[in-house]
Amino acid sequence: MKINFAHIRERSTTGGNIDFAVFDAKSTSGGDSGNAGLLAQLTSSTRASGLKIDQSALAYEQGGQIKFYGDKNLVDYLSNSGVPQWTNTIDV
Repeated sequence: MKINFAHIRERSTTGGNIDFAVFDAKSTSGGDSGNAGLLAQLTSSTRASGLKIDQSALAYEQGGQIKFYGDKNLVDYLSNSGVPQWTNTIDV
């Protein structure tokens, strides 16, 4: 199965760069434990493909709204900026 994701580098608040990935989880209903497992699997697979990831999150729709699950700082950032444009795909 192909999963869309965005791999982005931004300046952090401390002045360095941060690399993050946001995965398109479509509609997930796995609750926190299911989301945690899916995010860990996708992050691990993406890192194994050679991409650097400091933080990661899932983006999905629930009840007609976009939700985020993952690293707190990244979720806060995405809640303000929205879902990024997908830049890559990964097979899982």
